[in-house]
Amino acid sequence: MYDPAVRSVVSAWKEQGRRTLAGLAAELVVEAVPRPTVEAIAFVPPVYERALRRGHHPAERLARKLALRWSLDLVRPLARAGAARPQRGLALAERRRNVAGAFRPSGEAPAALVLVDDVYTSGATASAVASALRRAGARRVEVVTFARAVR
Repeated sequence: MYDPAVRSVVSAWKEQGRRTLAGLAAELVVEAVPRPTVEAIAFVPPVYERALRRGHHPAERLARKLALRWSLDLVRPLARAGAARPQRGLALAERRRNVAGAFRPSGEAPAALVLVDDVYTSGATASAVASALRRAGARRVEVVTFARAVR
């Protein structure tokens, strides 16, 4: 569950197409998280149908803003292997099954990088993406998100 103010921002950003909130999210992340000692920054690859419906991909927008703020290269070493259904409302085991095999390497990953997603709920997506990044060559993956659900 998010703080009500955070829930409002996340909803506006993700579901109401308020693209400019990525800048605010990045400012808040930079205030709270020291610049990681990594080579590059990547983001969770989008489900293209959802990104088209929203008109943007929140994780990519946040990653772009953070890359500028932290002077890091933005890399795209992964692609979706298929569209998973939305994670919202799924139990932890269902979330893990839902994203198992959903990501595949599409290029070489730097040895150390930051993975950016907009929201961290159960960790299932971050874990699946980090595994794919390791298959692409990453040895250390740090995860940064704007919001985290606390249960």
